[in-house]
Amino acid sequence: MEKVVFITGGSSGIGKSIGEYLYHKGFVVYGTSRNPERITTSIFPLIALDVREVQSIQKAVAEVISKAGRIDIVINNAGVGITGPIEEIPTEEIKNNFETNLFGPIEVMKAVLPQMRAQQSGLIINITSIAGYMGLPYRGIYSASKGALELITEALRMEVKSFGIQITNVAPGDFATNIAAGRFHAPLIKGSAYEIPYGTTLKMMDSHVDSGSNPDQMAAAIWAIIQNPSPKIHYKVGAFMQKFSIVLKRILPDTVYEKILMNHYKL
Repeated sequence: MEKVVFITGGSSGIGKSIGEYLYHKGFVVYGTSRNPERITTSIFPLIALDVREVQSIQKAVAEVISKAGRIDIVINNAGVGITGPIEEIPTEEIKNNFETNLFGPIEVMKAVLPQMRAQQSGLIINITSIAGYMGLPYRGIYSASKGALELITEALRMEVKSFGIQITNVAPGDFATNIAAGRFHAPLIKGSAYEIPYGTTLKMMDSHVDSGSNPDQMAAAIWAIIQNPSPKIHYKVGAFMQKFSIVLKRILPDTVYEKILMNHYKL
């Protein structure tokens, strides 16, 4: 029987790559987009979904179940970037980031769990970020929202294991996607105490995304996880040094690690 996959944020970037890869592997794929009518090139169906709205989530999940009869795999991929000095990011933008990156995925999981419990099977893959393992300067809000999703995954995984449901997360490093175009940039304020260091860091972050890995690498990693009957709790996908940075954080004294980060960001 072909497995049914539900991917949030399936119209571009990593989500689109994963959807196309799994579609070609014979999966029944449903992606989501806030404005699916604008996307005319998708090879799999796109359903309207805004992860910031609970009713929108419930409607999209119900639509997939009514069309396919089940949901086997959920990939919580929808997310947005945010940059800026924490002091200067408007509170509503901080809340919007958590609504999209944390509360949205939680609500998607809450919506699909009854169906998976009825099936006595299911796999949820939460797409987090290597940035979620460390507080990065001028990316603190993004790091926090993705780090929180990592911890939610750890907890929920234990709560649902007895129902035959598996949960894991995959933390990508920098991939060549349109995330930089879609993220909220706190504006560079002339004369601000952060003007020069934030400006320097912003240029560096954008160059990392532009020179990032091919999103197909993420798609292949997701496919390999789906094939594994007992997936691990955490996976990291990206350049060696990005993955190694997590190991360094574990073994180095906090202040030494902080110094390495500050040197890297030229702070």
